[in-house]
Amino acid sequence: MAIKKRVLILSTSSGSGHKAAAAALEKVFRQSPLVAEVVNKDALDFTNEAFRNLYSDFFLSLVQNNPHFLGWWYDESDEPWRTDDVRLLLDRLNLQPMVKFVREFQPDITVCTHYMPAGIIAHLLEKRKLRTMLSIVTTDYDFHSMWLSRLFHRYFVALNETKAHLVAFGLPENRITVSGIPVDPAFAEPLDSDLILSKYDLKPEKPTILLSAGTAGGTPIMVVLERLMQLRHDTQIIVVCGRNAELKRDVEVFVAPQASTFRVLGYTTDMANLMKASTLFIGKPGGLTASEAMAAGLPMAIISPIPGQEERNSDHLLEKGAAIKFNDTTVIAYKIDRLLDDPECLQRMRECAKRLGRPNAAQTIANTLLDEDHTRPVELSRQAQQRMAEVVKRTDEAPVQRESTGAPQFLLYNSQNGVMVGTLSKAQFQFLAKYLEKEGTDDHDYYIIPATIDMLREQGADPELIAILLRAIAYTGEADVHWIQC
Repeated sequence: MAIKKRVLILSTSSGSGHKAAAAALEKVFRQSPLVAEVVNKDALDFTNEAFRNLYSDFFLSLVQNNPHFLGWWYDESDEPWRTDDVRLLLDRLNLQPMVKFVREFQPDITVCTHYMPAGIIAHLLEKRKLRTMLSIVTTDYDFHSMWLSRLFHRYFVALNETKAHLVAFGLPENRITVSGIPVDPAFAEPLDSDLILSKYDLKPEKPTILLSAGTAGGTPIMVVLERLMQLRHDTQIIVVCGRNAELKRDVEVFVAPQASTFRVLGYTTDMANLMKASTLFIGKPGGLTASEAMAAGLPMAIISPIPGQEERNSDHLLEKGAAIKFNDTTVIAYKIDRLLDDPECLQRMRECAKRLGRPNAAQTIANTLLDEDHTRPVELSRQAQQRMAEVVKRTDEAPVQRESTGAPQFLLYNSQNGVMVGTLSKAQFQFLAKYLEKEGTDDHDYYIIPATIDMLREQGADPELIAILLRAIAYTGEADVHWIQC
């Protein structure tokens, strides 16, 4: 009989997505008969108020008041290990209560949905102060270098492209699973359409637009609502205001002239069903929000993405054909009306969203970890870390320098069709250069006919060189051959 496992899930309240992903994982782990105990903790609950504010309140302040700085810092810090030593030291100094808790709990499996607790666990493993399987679940479509860990057992990422990025860094391919971002298991359940339509008094023939008021970001929600009230199409619009009672009251007053069109909600546990029942979702492309929409097969209309990770998420959604984007609030009504004018386009977007969606991501992660033996962790040496940094620093202006293979070689191409006909040694090339004419120092071409080959054979050309030249003229009886040195 298999020994049941103790599972620890660690997140942070720096943005809501990390905790939402952790909550989804907690649900599926609790359902497994292979799990003895599940504990889901916010790492910031273990620290002091000043450090907690640095991670959560300061981040939210930048989102609201200085998003462009946030975007600049996101790009500047996206270099492997650049801020690692100082950041990890500060984390360890301020999270000793978490360290104590983890060592007492002794989890068999530890899953981190934020890089900060992952760094703490990796340090404990490195110092042989903990024995657990550390897995890191990224919560955006793109991968930022702060998610890199010097020691880990497995990464779970959103896209095949993200996995390719990590493999290019040098991480082992068999330790990276493309699971998708974990969303509530409710997204994988079938929709009771009649129940939702009845509950919210929705008409099945009308397009349903879902707006999350908390995702308007730097764009005033009332401006968005004003544009939606200008729609030419007869729609029904659901506005979710969350736990902000004051915002809910303000929205209700604002949309009163078209009250029959709007359904203004506070906090709801029906978000999965509302998404599955809707035609279009308007919001910011946070990793969890976007993943929930895709899991529901719901196209997005992107508004006010935060510079940095949300802009990159936006790029993926647009590239996959699952979203449109409002660069200006003035075009909100125009772009939605144009989309509703084209049902075929809307259907294609829905299909694209379904292809991108992974409603079973949390289950995939849990199954993978519960089926996995306690394998040795991947430990990234200082040399491996340096190689990763070098991968990022390479640019088109500074081409990759390949290691020398020893003596120089010369590649010979047929200039007419671009086919490589052979590789010459330095001695073979010097032999050709000695007996064949060149029009100048920059001339890299030789004209070859059967008489040329006969002459070279008489001068003592080796059989391999003769075979290469015969191959060059095999189909036409003559050839211009072009050489390059490598």
